[in-house]
Amino acid sequence: MKSRLFAGLAGSVAACAAAFAATPAMAQEEVPSEFTVAGSVALVTDYRFRGVSQSDKELAVQGGVSVTHASGFYVGTWGSNLSGWGTFGGSNTELDIYGGFSTEISSGVTLDAGLTWYMYPGGASETDFAEPYVKLSGQVGPGKVLVGVAYAPKQQALGRWYVDADSYATGIPDAPGAKTDNLYIWGDASASIPSTPLTVKAHLGYSDGNSGLGPNGTSVAPTGSYLDWMLGADLAVGPVTLGVAYIDTDISKSEGAYLTPNFASTKNGSQISGSTVVFSLSAAF
Repeated sequence: MKSRLFAGLAGSVAACAAAFAATPAMAQEEVPSEFTVAGSVALVTDYRFRGVSQSDKELAVQGGVSVTHASGFYVGTWGSNLSGWGTFGGSNTELDIYGGFSTEISSGVTLDAGLTWYMYPGGASETDFAEPYVKLSGQVGPGKVLVGVAYAPKQQALGRWYVDADSYATGIPDAPGAKTDNLYIWGDASASIPSTPLTVKAHLGYSDGNSGLGPNGTSVAPTGSYLDWMLGADLAVGPVTLGVAYIDTDISKSEGAYLTPNFASTKNGSQISGSTVVFSLSAAF
């Protein structure tokens, strides 16, 4: 079953990569030399955002493009299909708009600061939210390391609108208009295996935010505070990268139980923040 899935994914990514490769090649001839245009397309077996499934544990198609100026300023956009918990008020699409500034502050060490605007087209009101971030990255021995902090100030989209059990049961918020902030701290590490096209990678993140349901029946930090982590590897095969990652959180079934049925698979009620293996195929252009 998995081999047939990979075959289908490989064909789709290859087709997307070929289509995108032709367009930027022509467009780059008209882009001033101080600008760099880059993008990617990907298929993943599950879209996990900070350890929690945003695609109801199903396939997601993703892609993005960015424009960077020689000065270090950049803007970009990234999108994915959604389902289940990730729909944030009825939207079936996440569209992120981001911009910032990146500069080398010392030899091999880069500072990156910016803001991401999370948009959910077609979703209910009070859905979108803004999240500034700061990242520091560099080379450590044979590997690359990145540490980051993202802090979303108090916004209605992140607020806890459902407090008492009665409000959960009726679906009518007892704290409408409430605002909550959200903090995310994370670290990433990767290293290439010498003389091979293989790269190993790891991630650890900590979330602290709304421990309940927001205006659209979801939350960026569903249990308030929790950890998410990932261990994986990428294999470069020509223009395509094949990836596999083990993803998990420390959210227990009992911690997420009070958020059901929202915080569960729509198919069988299974946990959407539990351990999983995600396969991906991607291509950059």
